[in-house]
Amino acid sequence: MRLKPVLKGSAALATLLLACAANGANAQTALAGKVASEKEGAMEGVVVSAKRDGSTITISVVTDARGRFAFPASRLEPGKYTLKARATGYDLDGKPVVEVAAGKEAGADLTLKPTRNLSAQLNNAEWMLSMPGTDQQKNFLLNCNSCHTLERIVKSNYDADGFLEIFQRMSGYYPGSTPQRPQRLAGTAVRTGLAENSEGRKTAEWLSTVNLSQTDKWNYELKVLPRLTGKSTRVIVTEYDLPNSGIQPHDVILDKKGMVWYSDFGQMFMGRMDPATGEVTQYPIPESKKDFPKGTLDLETDANDDLWIGVMYQGAIAKFDRANGTFRQWTIPEEWDSDAGQLGHLAVTGTQADKKVWIKNSDGNNIYRLDLSTNKIENFGQTFDPSTKKRFGSYGIHSDVDNNLYLLDFSSGNIGRIDGGTKELKIFVTPTPNSRPRRGRVDDKGNLWFAEYQGNAIGMLDPKEGKIREWKVPTPWSAPYDAMAGKNGEAWAGSMLTDRVSRLDIASGQYVEYPLPRPTNIRRVFVDDSTKPGVLWVGNNHGASIVKVEPLE
Repeated sequence: MRLKPVLKGSAALATLLLACAANGANAQTALAGKVASEKEGAMEGVVVSAKRDGSTITISVVTDARGRFAFPASRLEPGKYTLKARATGYDLDGKPVVEVAAGKEAGADLTLKPTRNLSAQLNNAEWMLSMPGTDQQKNFLLNCNSCHTLERIVKSNYDADGFLEIFQRMSGYYPGSTPQRPQRLAGTAVRTGLAENSEGRKTAEWLSTVNLSQTDKWNYELKVLPRLTGKSTRVIVTEYDLPNSGIQPHDVILDKKGMVWYSDFGQMFMGRMDPATGEVTQYPIPESKKDFPKGTLDLETDANDDLWIGVMYQGAIAKFDRANGTFRQWTIPEEWDSDAGQLGHLAVTGTQADKKVWIKNSDGNNIYRLDLSTNKIENFGQTFDPSTKKRFGSYGIHSDVDNNLYLLDFSSGNIGRIDGGTKELKIFVTPTPNSRPRRGRVDDKGNLWFAEYQGNAIGMLDPKEGKIREWKVPTPWSAPYDAMAGKNGEAWAGSMLTDRVSRLDIASGQYVEYPLPRPTNIRRVFVDDSTKPGVLWVGNNHGASIVKVEPLE
């Protein structure tokens, strides 16, 4: 008979070490229990996390319709584990610790109590849902969560004039800045996209009505997204802590051997992580412009599994030499360079076709093509929408196996395709106007999958048919940054706002979303489709961790 203590109000019980013998039927479960509250009883959709003392790896599971959770024995080594639970609107009663022993099932029933500080638990999407205003007004805030949470804005006391000063100051910061580690742009460089002119005044006036500039508490209801249920609870989430809190894992990818690599958005490093141990090795990238902001963005592998990285305001792209752990760099030609020169994006999927690498310079959105045979860089200049004469604001660029280039127009709703041979430009328009396509990937069939940041959707362009399909993500204000399709008939997206990831069954058009154990600012998504269902890897860009999401069905 297995005894299962219930952890409730007292600190003594909350810190009690729990252990119980498992019978043969439960030998494959290391830890199991139930989550309940006085208000709801058994609670579905609660994320329960376990972290062993001294470990850098946290394992999380989600409670089912009976409030039950279970950790497989294969995921928890013997040792002492601290447990946490996440359910917005609730706090865990006590600080439960449990001892896991080999060949035995430990038990821990957890009690949740109403939180006394709901505002501290809201994610960015919940703030968007809570604050009054139109979607058009709120869309401006999609420019703000790259560096910090929206909580910082709504808890501020700036009036309209104060916000206008903030807009001016923010335009001078590197996009990889955080409140803990800000970086100023150099020279004359200025970021665009912040509210300007008369629209800036209107935005500033609206923001002063949703923060604490006129009152000591918000005059609107704080809204909470419903917890995810059903298939969304059938998942295991593994989070790997990185060596220091300043690391921003912007792009996270796997190589052909299953090793995890990441670009650091705020520092001059590329990192490798062994998923079996969590061990991290960092490779320093030389600075090519000493007094300019530091950080990297786009991380790609070519057909030979060689790693390429965009080095942002250092004005360079780099190829990694695995043999000696060093980088070869190509920089912007001096005559094209400027204080705002920024090589954050590159495309190497089709490089084997013609030995050429596509590059985007964000200063003016000029498109370059590097010839690896001669090391000369060709300037394709800027791209314009022929119907509106408006310049493309390309954010993501992606190539297919023939090295044709796709441009994702983040300032509108266009997808551009440059033929690598004829240089002909074709324009495709997303069904949702001004969807702001951001990043994506070309699949094995030649279709371009991409995220619609403002369209709240995953999109797919079939270039043969010239048609774009969209699948709206179920949770409002998900604002997916990136999308990728695997070989198993599914596509994935992440979010900087919801602390959820989205998995699309392409054939049925149905989504399953999975909750994450803590605030997770996701940029690039990478699908490991060597298993079915596929496994998602993302970086927590503001949380200095790498996250693995494994659906169980």
